[in-house]
Amino acid sequence: MDKGLDFTDATWIKSVRSWDENCVEVAFVSGGVGVRDSKNTDGPILSFTDAEWDAFAAGVKDGEIRRPLA
Repeated sequence: MDKGLDFTDATWIKSVRSWDENCVEVAFVSGGVGVRDSKNTDGPILSFTDAEWDAFAAGVKDGEIRRPLA
């Protein structure tokens, strides 16, 4: 869903825990956050409103979002 966010001049951040090319990058812009594949920087950007990103981050921090056990 296009949220109308502009990532043209965004600064993309990759985790310092990244050790290969299989990573994502995030960019914080006015009104939201973008997530993209670090090995395909010209590819699609998933965009989130600030509220959506905050809810996601809180869920990760609280343990609500985690990898299922095999």
